Amino acid sequence: MSKGFQIAIGGVLMALLLGWYGVTQVSEASFAYYQTLEEFAAADGGANRAVRVHGYVSDGSIERDLAAKQVSFRVQSTPPHAGNDAGSMMQVVYASLETPDLFKDGAEVVVEGRLHPAADGENTFHATNVLAKCPSKFEGQEPPGTGTSS
Repeated sequence: MSKGFQIAIGGVLMALLLGWYGVTQVSEASFAYYQTLEEFAAADGGANRAVRVHGYVSDGSIERDLAAKQVSFRVQSTPPHAGNDAGSMMQVVYASLETPDLFKDGAEVVVEGRLHPAADGENTFHATNVLAKCPSKFEGQEPPGTGTSS
């Protein structure tokens, strides 16, 4: 076998492996950064698999346990300040006292972790990471001199 033929076979094998890897990684779920609370609940709650879930911190639900070094809170599907029904809710326990600066009641969050089913039916999501989104309440001002006053 010539050297050029061996290189061609190696190149074809590499192309096949890269193609196989690309096909196995491209699926609808592989590009989703997180699931909404409704999607998470509909997918059997994702027990014993690592997931990211998006929601809003329920008003008055944040409890810091200094002895256990953890923070517990509830996440709901709709923003509390919207005045709508809270929708579905999920209890979250974060095993750290160091939360993001933007973490507060009503904050939009993505929690990473696993759901741990309980015997009493009250499942708890054990978060390994909490990401808080920056609020987008800011609006740009019009530059001076562009007003519509006559």
